[in-house]
Formats: sequence, C-alpha cells, structure tokens
Amino acid sequence: MIRRTGAQIIVELLERQGITQIAGIPGGANLPLYDALSQSTRIRHILVRHEQSAGFMAQGMARVTGKPQVCFATSGPGATNLMTAIADAKLDSIPIIAITGQVPSALIGTDAFQEVDTYGMSLPITKHNFLVRSAEELLRIIPRAFRIAASGKPGPVLIDVPKDIQTQQLEFDAYPEPGRPDPSPVISEEQVRQAAAMINGASRPILCLGGGVIHAEAGDLAQELIERSAIPTTMTFMGLGAIPSDHPLSLGMLGMHGARATNLALEECDLFIAIGSRFDDRATGKVSEFCRNAQILHVDIDSGELDKIKRAHLGIEGDAKKFLETLLPWIDENPRHQWNATVDDLRRTFPSSFPDQDTPQSAYGLIRHVAQLVGDEAIVATDVGQHQMRTAQAYPFQRPRQWLSSGGLGTMGFGLPTAIGAALAAPERQVVCFTGDGSLLMNIQELSTLAELNANVKIILMNNRSLGLVHQQQEMFYGNRIFATKYQRPMDFIKVAEGFGLAAYSLEGTSDPLGMLRQALGSDDPCLINVPLEPNDNVYPMVPPGAANRDTIGGERHANACA
Repeated sequence: MIRRTGAQIIVELLERQGITQIAGIPGGANLPLYDALSQSTRIRHILVRHEQSAGFMAQGMARVTGKPQVCFATSGPGATNLMTAIADAKLDSIPIIAITGQVPSALIGTDAFQEVDTYGMSLPITKHNFLVRSAEELLRIIPRAFRIAASGKPGPVLIDVPKDIQTQQLEFDAYPEPGRPDPSPVISEEQVRQAAAMINGASRPILCLGGGVIHAEAGDLAQELIERSAIPTTMTFMGLGAIPSDHPLSLGMLGMHGARATNLALEECDLFIAIGSRFDDRATGKVSEFCRNAQILHVDIDSGELDKIKRAHLGIEGDAKKFLETLLPWIDENPRHQWNATVDDLRRTFPSSFPDQDTPQSAYGLIRHVAQLVGDEAIVATDVGQHQMRTAQAYPFQRPRQWLSSGGLGTMGFGLPTAIGAALAAPERQVVCFTGDGSLLMNIQELSTLAELNANVKIILMNNRSLGLVHQQQEMFYGNRIFATKYQRPMDFIKVAEGFGLAAYSLEGTSDPLGMLRQALGSDDPCLINVPLEPNDNVYPMVPPGAANRDTIGGERHANACA
C-alpha cells in the first residue's frame, strides 16, 4: 500500500511521465506542491521571474522535444500571469501542462485572498482543463492530461489544485500507467487514392506545409513527395523548417510577408495541397481570393479545421505522417518541367533580394551573418515584430523544430523565455533569440534567470527604439500618423544586461562588427548583442491587411527565404 499526499502524488506522477525540468514560481496556494518537489531527485526546478515566462519556458522545451512539458504557478495573480502563455500554446498547438495552486476547496467562491476562477478563465484557451476535487482524482487526471495534450492536435491542459487537495493524504495500491497519446485517426484508403489522383492529374500543383507536419515529424516524407512529383512547395509561418529553405523546390513562406513570386504562383496553381495547415488569415490574405483558380486538397489532424475557412474539394482528417506514408506509393514520378519553368519565370520577373545583406549592422545582414556563424544546428527563437518577419524570410532553416516563434497569438515577450526553455531542453545546442526592443522589454526580467542558469542563449537585439511593425502600419495605412509607437527616452540595454549579470556587446560605432559578432557568438556563455536600426526601416514585402495576396507591396525588391 502506498501512502502519499496529493502534492507528492503530482510530483511522482510527473516523474513517471518523464518530466525532468519544471519552470514556475511558488506562492501560498502551491507551497505544498513545492515542498513535495523539493524532495524530488529527478526533477529540476527553474525559478522564473514572472509566471508568463514559466509558460513560455515550458513551450520552448515542448517545441524542441515535441513532448508535453510542465509549468507551475500559484493561485490568483500567479494563474492569471500564466494565461497569455497558455493562450499562445493553444493557438500554436503546443503541448504544455500548467499546474496551478488554488485556495482551499471550502473557500472557492468566497473571494478569498488570491482567489480567481482559474478553471473558468482558462476554458476558452485550453484544450482541456481540470479542477481537482480529491487527491484520488489526481491518479486519473495527471496521466489523462498528458494524453490529451499530446493526442491529435496538440495543445495546453490546465490542472487547478486546491491547497487542501495538495495536503490530503491518500492510500492506494499502485500508480497508474503514464499517459500516452491516442492513436491517430484511421485514414480512408479511398480518400488517399482520391488525393493521389488529384496530385497525379494536376498540371500546376503547389504543396503547402504547415505546423502539423512539424508536430507529426513528417518533414522527410514531405520532401520525398516533393521530389518524386516535382511540386513547388511553400510553408506557413509555423511550417518553416519542414524542408530545408534552400531546397530547389522550396518557395519559402507564403502570405503577408511572403515573396511576391510565391504569392503570384498561388494565383496560377490548379491544385493547392495543404497538409497540417489551418488557413490562417496571415497566410491566405483575403480568403475569397486565395487560390481562386485551384482545387483544394486539405489534410489536417483536426476535423474541425476542414472547411472552416476555405472549403476543400477533398478534406481528409488524419495525421500528416500517416497520410504521407499511405499516399507515397500512389504518387507517380513527374518532373513537371513546364510548371516549374513557369515558377522560375515568376522568380526572375519578381526577383527577391536581401537589402544590405553583406552588412552585419543591417537587419538582413545581421540575420544572414548570425546564421553563418552559428551553423545549421542552432535553434532560433524570436519575439514578435519586424525582426520576426525578417527572420522568417531570411534565416536559412534546415530542419524541423529549429524555428520557435509565436504564430497565432503573436505574443511580444515570447522570445527570451522560450529560448531559455529551448536551451534547457537541448543544452548541447546553441540557441539564438532574435528580438526587438519593444518585445524584450515585455519579459526583460528573465535576463536574471538566464544569467543564473548560464544557458547558451545569444540575444540578438534589433533595436529601433519603437514598436516597429505597428509603427510601419501607422506609416503605411494611417496617414503616417505615428502615435504611441516610439519610445521617447532611449534605454541603455548594455548596462541593463550587465546589471543582470550578462555579457553585452553593441555593434553601434564598432569598426569591426563581424569580429564582434564572431567573438560574442563564439562563447558558450549567454550574452546580449545590441544592434541599432532605423525606426523607418520597414519590412517588405507586405500584403496590406484584408487584401489579396497578389496585392503585395515591395515584392520586387525585398526578401524571402526561397530566393
């Protein structure tokens, strides 16, 4: 017979799930849980400076490993601080388990100190959530949470545990088996044959790889399909890295900041094959105009995504890997010379380039030089803004799970804690975090966590003293009425970083910027690299919000990863 408290049950079940690192902050309502965690020899705790960062660190670990990861917070403000990271995980389909403390069961609903309805608030932003009513329920809930988070379309699960449940004693015979993902849906062979017939019969197909291809570990199979049938291939923002960006058939990213040639090729295709993509508005532009001359073949693990935004001629519910494994034997070899020549003509007619790419002190030049110096094995995280779009366009991604960025929610403050999580999950690899001054300020306190951990994270600060992407939209679409997007007082990020205990460099005024970059990136220690940019240096190409993708601004002159 096993005798444990609820808190001990949680910790031991997490150990059985293979959890080795948990980020969080203790508080009154989860102190029993922390007391139990202090006795664990298998789980390391990372004390963050803000609970939102605990959620993003769990995301960083989950995005790199593909497995559910865990974060802790106390009740009230601790739980509410986690909500943004949970919502971000929901929109990007990232499997995390958030375990929050709650006031004792008898006080729920009384407006007790640090009480909020964590369960109710989290309902719309989680894949599932639980309010635990007894220690015995934990034996069922913890494995179930891991199963739910990892099954089908991944996502976040929240478990709210009242303090008295954490201290409640329970006797039981044995621990349950760890939670494992459910089998993916069975794909109809008839549907696969229909899909193969559509692909084999198309004259001008384009394949689009979304984040579902990354989640399913299906990049190699996608590349086999591409090469067997010579299909030009674009990627969504979340799908970057599914195939190498320098693959001859790669068109890079489509949509708002995709190359003009890529978006125009979509106008001419007769079959659009979307695998693991949810037809996000930033990818499609004006939906009624997206691929208006093409049939749509849509494959997604979540049946709710089929026909939700764009009606498919054939919609298949299924895991991307299983679909491709079943599909490939039915696909004919086809060089598609004429169609690929047409795509190449579009690239020549609307050539892409990276402005000032030889200059390390320019935006694109900085990204390109960093990529060369850190090599193909580096993990790349970003915050949200112009630096994010430029990195998506210009960084030479080579493999899945190399690219960590907030796609659906677009959360400023995402980059630094997610990069730390990635470094914790893969300590043998260098992690680069491209950020902007506005984004870094959202969670700048985690510089202290980074210094304490001494993790191999290099922060590349593209500092334009403004909220760059919002500033750009004000300039372009709001009559150049610049309001509330420029910082009036410059910040000395070098002193701030050094104050937190990090090495810091600035490319401003240096005569050897490449040498300084090489020195900073050559160390195994964390650091911040400040690179001043002009606030009016806009990111192009760009499709105006609500416009069709063919209405690209700046597509002839600017960059895309497929160039």
